[in-house]
Amino acid sequence: MILANYIKDLLFRYDCVIIPSFGGFVTNKVSATFQEETSSFSPPYKQISFNNNLKDNDGLLANHIASVESISFEKATKFIEDSVFDWKKIIEKETLEIEKLGFLKLNDRKQIIFNPTNDVNYLTSSFGLSSVTQSSLERYKEVVTPLVTTNVTNANNISTLIKYAASAAILLTLGFLGTNLHQENKQQEILAVKEKALEKKIQSATFTITNPLPTIELNAVKEIKTPFHIVAGSFQFPENAKRKVKQLEQKGYNAKIIGKNKWGLTQVAFKSFTTRIEATKALYTIKKTESKDAWLLAK
Repeated sequence: MILANYIKDLLFRYDCVIIPSFGGFVTNKVSATFQEETSSFSPPYKQISFNNNLKDNDGLLANHIASVESISFEKATKFIEDSVFDWKKIIEKETLEIEKLGFLKLNDRKQIIFNPTNDVNYLTSSFGLSSVTQSSLERYKEVVTPLVTTNVTNANNISTLIKYAASAAILLTLGFLGTNLHQENKQQEILAVKEKALEKKIQSATFTITNPLPTIELNAVKEIKTPFHIVAGSFQFPENAKRKVKQLEQKGYNAKIIGKNKWGLTQVAFKSFTTRIEATKALYTIKKTESKDAWLLAK
């Protein structure tokens, strides 16, 4: 059992894979590109990055390992913890290489820096596609051109035929366009007639209310905005986020779900505040007494 293999399996299906107590691999789709320096076209792919803050166990990786290896969730979790322990020992001394994924190392601030290898395209819609260089297209053109010329005895006749064929194609295209435009105009005219008839019916209708409802007075309550949140964790599955809220509520926190981040993870806050000063004071206390991984989010 190799932890990296399960991570790579999940990256084909998910945009984020969290390794508890270590970090998360996050993917972003990149469109097809053209590199001028190499004159090559590259298909769309998933760009992989690493986020040190995604450390809470969302259950995705452990569930996948338990399912693949037919073991319990607890055993899968223990396997992840042991693997992370080994990774941390390696990364303290040297660069950690994850095959077909990238290299992990610590910077001066003891933060993990990730350099992807881009050996594998984790975007399933681009399966089987590879980079194409402009020189390959030129060689294809050189091969096709002689084949055409050797099978034609009179170049002028072919040129004339091509012109006739092109003209016929243009006329057919114009004919189809004209037909489609005519049909669209007809449909619009029919819709306009129906709308006018319906409008006349509405204008001519008389509505009489014999027993009107009494007037109800509503007292509007001004919503107090709380844009500063102390984040307790981010979760792949909403069920885990709800479970975290209940745990924090039992400890006396006014916890709640504050939405999803740009990676699609559901975020849970210990508490929310109206001012940054209040939030900063509370964050200091929570980091000291509850969770050193708590952080301040301003929306």
